[in-house]
Amino acid sequence: MKSDNKDLNEACRVFEAYLRKHDLKLTSQRIDILNHFLHSGAHVNAEELFHLVRSHQPKIGYSTVYRTLKLLKECQIAKEHNFGDGTIRYENDFNRGHHDHLICMQCGTIIEFECPQIEEWQQKVAESEGFELVDHRLEIYGRCKNPAVCTRNKKVE
Repeated sequence: MKSDNKDLNEACRVFEAYLRKHDLKLTSQRIDILNHFLHSGAHVNAEELFHLVRSHQPKIGYSTVYRTLKLLKECQIAKEHNFGDGTIRYENDFNRGHHDHLICMQCGTIIEFECPQIEEWQQKVAESEGFELVDHRLEIYGRCKNPAVCTRNKKVE
């Protein structure tokens, strides 16, 4: 999900406060990485984000992007996912509600969805087991229904 400028400004303030608290600086490179990450609208890995940022900042290094993603995760702007393909992906988690994922095992397409009935059912199951539900992730793996569409979408969204 892409962010608007209001979210970008707010995320920048949150990120800057987090960096200050940890005696780190908000550099122009970190701002650029944050901007590209929030506007990507995708579940990106470090390499994909590196190429997005590098098109605007040719001197940026991969390690800078990787370390910045880790910082974004620590301050809860990014959420880390491993969808079973051996690649760590990050999604914008800033000011976003809970959602779950459908993942195509053939082409890698990731579809976000919300289903209140699933949320209610999970809560009921937890309560019936005397369990306090704090967080969860639901990832449903399958294949795109239309093979022509699936083979066309080789890249993860």
